[in-house]
Amino acid sequence: MHHRTIIISIVLMIGFIAVTLRLVDIMIINHDYYLNKAKGQQVKSEEIPVKRGLILDRKGRELAINLDTESVYSDSAEVKSIDETATKLASVINQKPEIIKTKLDTNKRFAWIERKIDFEHSQKIKELKLRGIGVITEPKRFYPKGSLASHIIGYVDIDNKGLEGAEERFERFLTASPAKTVVMRDAKGNILSEGHQREIKGNNVVLTIDEGLQYIVEKNLELVMKERKAASATAIMMEPHTGEILAMASLPNYDLNSPSSSTPSTRRNRAITDIYEPGSTYKIIVGVSALQEGIVNTEMKFDCSAGSVEVGGKRIKDAHRHGVLTFKEVIQKSSNVGTIKIGLKLGKEKVYEYSKLFGFGSKTGIDLIGEVSGILRHHSKWSGMSIGAISIGQEVGVTPLQVLRAYTVIANGGYLVRPHVLKEVRTPDNQVVFQSEIQKKRIISEEVSAVFRDILKTVTEDGGTAKEARVDGNLVAGKTGTAQVIDPKTKKYSKDKYISSFVGFVPADKPRFSLIVVVYEPKGAIYGGVVAGPVFRKIANESLSYLNILRDDADEKGLLVMTNQEQKSNTAR
Repeated sequence: MHHRTIIISIVLMIGFIAVTLRLVDIMIINHDYYLNKAKGQQVKSEEIPVKRGLILDRKGRELAINLDTESVYSDSAEVKSIDETATKLASVINQKPEIIKTKLDTNKRFAWIERKIDFEHSQKIKELKLRGIGVITEPKRFYPKGSLASHIIGYVDIDNKGLEGAEERFERFLTASPAKTVVMRDAKGNILSEGHQREIKGNNVVLTIDEGLQYIVEKNLELVMKERKAASATAIMMEPHTGEILAMASLPNYDLNSPSSSTPSTRRNRAITDIYEPGSTYKIIVGVSALQEGIVNTEMKFDCSAGSVEVGGKRIKDAHRHGVLTFKEVIQKSSNVGTIKIGLKLGKEKVYEYSKLFGFGSKTGIDLIGEVSGILRHHSKWSGMSIGAISIGQEVGVTPLQVLRAYTVIANGGYLVRPHVLKEVRTPDNQVVFQSEIQKKRIISEEVSAVFRDILKTVTEDGGTAKEARVDGNLVAGKTGTAQVIDPKTKKYSKDKYISSFVGFVPADKPRFSLIVVVYEPKGAIYGGVVAGPVFRKIANESLSYLNILRDDADEKGLLVMTNQEQKSNTAR
């Protein structure tokens, strides 16, 4: 018993010494090492996901929002068996075990396994209770209107970073600086408590577009695409006095919730990226500048009876033969011969000067990414026939937005405005922190714009080229355009491919919006008045009704104003 007691005492003493030495090692010699290791196991810092700001239309309707979704991550230091963990995860998520193994076999304390999965799959992963595997909530961008206004809104990547449209252009407003929170865990990695959680949100971006008007525009573009079997179509609606874009659409478009299923061509915003020869819609440059310079008046006559005119050794014809036309009739009937004769009176320096003054050959400055400048060569590089070709909208490359802005000068009394899609920026608690400013400069007199506005009204009257663009109860001022497409192979004008357009504003005397419709390569009919004119009419009719704008033939109470003859006719009935 005595020997046994001594042995036990020695063993206990050795154990005590061992424990003491171990405690000295842990608490003194390697204190910092073990303290940091303990903190790494018990205390973990996790980043709080930033909720991207909303994108709203001008009336506050949601165009881009966030949905809560869940993502799977790993902590390699906590994973016990890589093979077993990879196999079990692969049975739930759509990934091969080999790929998951690669993600697990790292020295990182945090690595993504699968991002933004549905709650059904995330719940199954939680039920597996795999050591070193966690699930956190992440915001996912969602577009409730699908493809509506896709080229303006744009989309984001997996990390919610803007890649196109407003999402990319206004990234600095929509995002916020991330923060971190501390999570307490037990030895098995179970969460004991979470640090102070706070939701981080970006600012909300309010666009100038109106969801209702955008729908009207897109619906009617789809109809003309089907009816005319067109390659594409574009329409833009703008408030003429402020430059606010009320609607902007290009077809084909794409689903913002599935951008990867579309092609780069489909995602291109043709309203600002594609250039074309405008044809007769460009004739306002020659017409307005001739009035502004005092070279012509509305009743000056031009002999167009020959049906053609020679410029620089080349003869340019009228689509339809005319006789002697007044200046007003030259614009109304879209005579190439009359327009070229006006251009020759002006001279190439003035034609070029006013083309630049109206913004052609330069970007409009719209707050969207991808806008091009178009093509307008300096007059020193023109050929002998360029003065004739450019006067009627050839040898120049324009975007639909550039053409619309030029006509807006006539609509608003002589000002060139900067188009924009950003109305204002608001904090999450609805405080305005930024507002877009109206930018405009006078380039022609109010008198000239008023005279030319009256001339453009005649285009939709009897004798004009766009009777099918007439709007019920309201006068329309505008112009048709029909241009041949240049064949990329032959470098010559195609004989069967055209671009049909109509651009104008309504109500003509007190414009509420200006609107351009461009239809690319329609089949069958080709003239702008026949193809694009009816689309303009449908969009304008529906939009005026949507905006509750009184007809020109109505009084302030909205009642139709009839002439004495109409009243007598109704009484007789």
